[in-house]
Amino acid sequence: MIELKGIAKSWGDTTALQAIDLAIAPASFCVLLGPSGCGKSTTLRIIAGLESATSGQVLIDGIDVSHAAPSQRGIAMVFQNYALFPHLSVEGNIGFGLAVRKIPKIKRQQQVHEVAELLGLSALLARKPSQLSGGQQQRVALGRALVAGTKICLMDEPLSNLDAKLRQEMRHELRQLQQQLELTVVYVTHDQAEAMSMADQVVLLNHGRIEQDSPARQMYSAPASTFAARFIGTPPMNVVQLAKGCIAGSDVAVAAPPNAAQLGLRPECVRITQRPHEALCRAQVRALEYLGADLIVHCAIGTQTLSIRAHGAQPAQIGDWLPLHWLDVDRHFFNARGERIAQAMPLAAVAPMAAPELTAAA
Repeated sequence: MIELKGIAKSWGDTTALQAIDLAIAPASFCVLLGPSGCGKSTTLRIIAGLESATSGQVLIDGIDVSHAAPSQRGIAMVFQNYALFPHLSVEGNIGFGLAVRKIPKIKRQQQVHEVAELLGLSALLARKPSQLSGGQQQRVALGRALVAGTKICLMDEPLSNLDAKLRQEMRHELRQLQQQLELTVVYVTHDQAEAMSMADQVVLLNHGRIEQDSPARQMYSAPASTFAARFIGTPPMNVVQLAKGCIAGSDVAVAAPPNAAQLGLRPECVRITQRPHEALCRAQVRALEYLGADLIVHCAIGTQTLSIRAHGAQPAQIGDWLPLHWLDVDRHFFNARGERIAQAMPLAAVAPMAAPELTAAA
């Protein structure tokens, strides 16, 4: 198990991390997710021992390694740029760490060949990095991390230099390897698709703090804040302001907890209904994004905007008034500070069936 207790990091007046408390279970895939500058790579480097924390503890299997050298922590690391030696072959790159540790040549070759077979690199052992594709270079970097036999692997955006199709393939391969070898993986990315498709545990960081720490499904279905709600999902969750019991600038009434200031609705949960009696409100189309199978419809309700993920064949035009419907269970409420509020009452919405007077969308 990896544990961070009260980890903080600052450089002069700049604070990178603030009181990070985190527990990562053995043989799990943990993703540190967030925008650039949120502190995810700094957190990874502190776990690795490449950076020292200003305060707090790093524990691995209950042992405080806060002041231990990287080589004494029993971890391996895969970097964004792969860090391969151009003058060495694939075999030399994978076995470099073993050679430094003076592992006997026969044993070293055996370990390298076992890892190469696992990663589908056996036919490429004599090649130099310049003769490899991006995906093959990534596998070599991973092989170098795995060959030492460590059970903890840290990865800093290892797929960011690959094209979209190859990234998708490598996500699947990495997850399979992690499960097959029962590795504890800590993986840094800003890409929510990587996080949601691979992680057992997603840790979302924002300005050096943990915004939410949960399984991927919970991150999507029960975001802890408006930041989490907007970060996860494509398009992101609609977060509209409430005023006097209505969606701001409209007469669309919403029954909400007393301290609710914002209503969250995922675009895929807002439906354009063909049954007028189901309509909770009408919204005017302001913009359309055709994506083939899907159509993203951007609408205005009062002073608020709402995005809808509709079927690509949906006949919608700019200026149309659309009758909208959503389920009570799909609503999310947040207070004025953007913190999640437990839903405790059903929706009551009054929706005029004639097009209401539209206020310019914010």
